[in-house]
Amino acid sequence: MEEKIYYCEGCGGVMEFDVATQSLKCPNCDKVVPISPDKGRLVEHSLTRHAMRTIRASEKTTHTMECRGCGARIEVEGTSRAAECPFCGSDYVLAEREADAVIPDGVLPFQVDKNRVGELFRRWLKGRWLAPGELKHLYQKDRLQGIYVPYWTFDAKVNARYTAMGGRHRTVTRKGADGKTETQIVTDWYPTSGNLRHFFDDVLVPASEKMDSRLLRRTGYFGTQQIVPYGPEYLSGYSAECYTVDLNAAHSEAVGAMERELENMARSEVLSRYDEVRDIYVRADYQEETYKHVLLPIYSTAYTYKGRHYRVLINGQSGRVEGDYPKSPVRIGAIVLLALFILALVYWYSSGSNMRADTLPAWEEEQIYDYEEETSWDYSEDNLPT
Repeated sequence: MEEKIYYCEGCGGVMEFDVATQSLKCPNCDKVVPISPDKGRLVEHSLTRHAMRTIRASEKTTHTMECRGCGARIEVEGTSRAAECPFCGSDYVLAEREADAVIPDGVLPFQVDKNRVGELFRRWLKGRWLAPGELKHLYQKDRLQGIYVPYWTFDAKVNARYTAMGGRHRTVTRKGADGKTETQIVTDWYPTSGNLRHFFDDVLVPASEKMDSRLLRRTGYFGTQQIVPYGPEYLSGYSAECYTVDLNAAHSEAVGAMERELENMARSEVLSRYDEVRDIYVRADYQEETYKHVLLPIYSTAYTYKGRHYRVLINGQSGRVEGDYPKSPVRIGAIVLLALFILALVYWYSSGSNMRADTLPAWEEEQIYDYEEETSWDYSEDNLPT
């Protein structure tokens, strides 16, 4: 299998994709070579039964490596020599099993520079109030890797009809058994229906089983308008995971997302005419369905703290950071104690302000009060002088 390596014409060094210029750049002499993707080549494939059953593999200029630590299959460009798995943090990725896979249709190039990622990660750690203090020292630049995560995107024109029950509120005044007037809100329900037309564009479904889908969702939105036709140049200096979710399974997930959106649209439409809605049923007809296979940018790191593994992901387009981190029992306990202290202060001030004036001694001018020694005072903590 041929390896595509981009050598610098100036010094002979290996060029890498540069975020700032969106071009190939030599890290030695700073020579820049523009990447000129053909926007007309970004193809939307017709979604057919045959396509969902079989997706034909094509020849690649990249390696599929398999990590011994967690089994993740990583797509690595010929210029890259991964030293650490971005999923489990293992210190090696071995090219033991080559595998054919579909060449991506498009790629969303990294928009966040590797140098800025470190600052984003440190800022994120600083904002984790419950994290142990020593966690901030765990960041290591060489352990945070840029990886292209595989996604399927789906488009569809949808004509849908919905039925639902719309409720209107009205006020009813009645007399109770005790003769008092009572006011109640009553809801009258009416059957309603309507039609929806919508075009779904680039419904994204992760095609990775190794990447934490919960964290992926939390990393936020990807602007798919910036996807360009795939070129191996974008992988130079980065790695990419092969898809492990087939097209049929991804399509089912996409349809579920579309149906939830259609239900929300139907709910909003009914609520524009009624006060409440229930029993929504949507029947949709999907037309002109298309799909494509794309790679989206993510920075990933994994670290171990006191025997437990944690993972952090950073959106390579927006810079949004999401991840798991250990919680410090000491800090949690301090917050609980602080909350209890604040509650005690609130109770103390509220009790003090509610004291009645006639319970205080009525001191008169030039009058002397003589208290005998056996007179006892019942002090409570709330009434002690300040």
